[in-house]
Amino acid sequence: MEIRFPAGAPAYRDSNLTVVFSALVDGEPVPCAISVEALEDHFGAHTENEEGWMRAFDAGRPRIEAVAREHLQISNGTPVLLKSGHFPPGNVAR
Repeated sequence: MEIRFPAGAPAYRDSNLTVVFSALVDGEPVPCAISVEALEDHFGAHTENEEGWMRAFDAGRPRIEAVAREHLQISNGTPVLLKSGHFPPGNVAR
């Protein structure tokens, strides 16, 4: 299974408090998302607004994509929603 993450900009989704980004699994787009709670808990988002969450996503993108990759492999390429529990305790980006 080939998994790539296009460099495109993520998008904030107010309806479910997530930041959405794309993966390509064997050339097919697969939606991925991370909760703002995970961004606050693990990636240094100390504000409760879209700008802060997007900055935290950008700063933590390599780690977020690595964890998304693991879950895409486990789920055989189905959509992924990363939550706080998918990351080890504490901040990984300061």
